[in-house]
Amino acid sequence: MSKKKQTGSLQHVSPEGKRLGVKAFDGEKVKKGSIIIRQRGRSVTPGKNVDMGRDFTLYSLAEGVVKFGRKLGKKVVSVLEK
Repeated sequence: MSKKKQTGSLQHVSPEGKRLGVKAFDGEKVKKGSIIIRQRGRSVTPGKNVDMGRDFTLYSLAEGVVKFGRKLGKKVVSVLEK
């Protein structure tokens, strides 16, 4: 009767991180097209001069200063022009 050779256990390899999170904080100056937040889902909504990409990334539509706040109980990020 032949026996199967046992192999060593396969070690789990973690996938790379997706580099999500806030990239431009409150009070920081941003240029047009700058990424403000990379997120999964709509946890933060776009406000004035901010738009959302199809992967829920929030980016600036104008040059200005980033401002975080709340509107109707939701987190909102805006860019205030100077």
